[in-house]
Amino acid sequence: MPSTSASAGVLLRHVRTGRARSRADLVALTGASRNTISARVDQLIAANLLEEGGRGWSTGGRPPTLLQFNSRAGCVLAVDLGVTSVDVAVTDLSAQILGTVGHPIDIADGPGQVLAEVDRLAQQVLAEVGLTPADVCAVGVGVPGPVEFSTGRPSHPPIMPGWHDYPVPSAFGRYDCPVYVDNDVNVMALGEMGVAGSVQDVLVVKVGTGIGCGVIVDGRVYRGAQGSAGDIGHIHVAQPDGRTVVCRCGQENCLEAVAGGGALLRDAVAAGLPVDTVREVVRLAAEGNGVALELVRAAGRTIGTVLAALVNFFNPHRIVMTGGVAQAGVPLLAGIREAVYRRSMPLAARTLEITVSEAPDLSGRVGAALMAIEEFLDEDSVQALAR
Repeated sequence: MPSTSASAGVLLRHVRTGRARSRADLVALTGASRNTISARVDQLIAANLLEEGGRGWSTGGRPPTLLQFNSRAGCVLAVDLGVTSVDVAVTDLSAQILGTVGHPIDIADGPGQVLAEVDRLAQQVLAEVGLTPADVCAVGVGVPGPVEFSTGRPSHPPIMPGWHDYPVPSAFGRYDCPVYVDNDVNVMALGEMGVAGSVQDVLVVKVGTGIGCGVIVDGRVYRGAQGSAGDIGHIHVAQPDGRTVVCRCGQENCLEAVAGGGALLRDAVAAGLPVDTVREVVRLAAEGNGVALELVRAAGRTIGTVLAALVNFFNPHRIVMTGGVAQAGVPLLAGIREAVYRRSMPLAARTLEITVSEAPDLSGRVGAALMAIEEFLDEDSVQALAR
């Protein structure tokens, strides 16, 4: 069914996502007249956002001239900020990574010190790929805590002491362009959807130091009223042995405190495993260590009980697991699937897919780039650029 809109922004999106490759495709998709489409396509070409390529297949008349998005019209900075490390990438306007650099940090050092390091890395990676701050069209930043999306300010983030209400966009003033900041799991969810996007309902669940969930509705991130949708790490989970675990947020028996990375490490040490990091616990599980395997599987079952409630409520097409603990793979998935399929209603779980991300290390950077690109190329912005 044709779209009701044929604005420059909508036409650009159709070409960017691969739904249209010619003016004729755009006419068919939108129902607009050939003259209207041609005029707007010409505007987008003049604005350097579209370019003409070769000839397509003829269906009887003259072969159509192919259109393609000019992803080299600018670049974006993508910042994936974690608790213990940061990755900064430069991408083109199709989220293709042109250069990337990473560095250890401690998020608890506070915004001044951490964002100064981010600024240094951004300048370094731009120089490495032969670009300047003037080439940057937008900046996307993912942070490991709740964010008020409209202002880019973290809001009482439990694992980011000293960051509450800090204006993160102000650290990127040298780029003189829009800066978008969101929770890292929402950003990863965008990365999982990819450039072409999706029209599915998906839950992207990150299990690392914390536990969070990116909620995708009809292919778009759902942030809720204030931007805190998906904060499943602080849902209360009853413990079968009656024990009480205090979470870093101050509450008791939050999912994160019982089954997150910190909990996994704590329980592994208590069980006598010779480990100092969550990564080592995950590695032991991958190598077949029985104690580590059971700890990871038990964490999966606990996470699965919460996900089962979400499946009954939200009825997603699929759930994608990502983050450091998710790299444990099969044992974690086994525990999650066991609980989800046991506790979900049959109709909600009938065709549900539960998988592990294929590129967990990249999805944060790709998602931060896509967030910046989508906002930079929204309808109003493209309309202004194409005048």
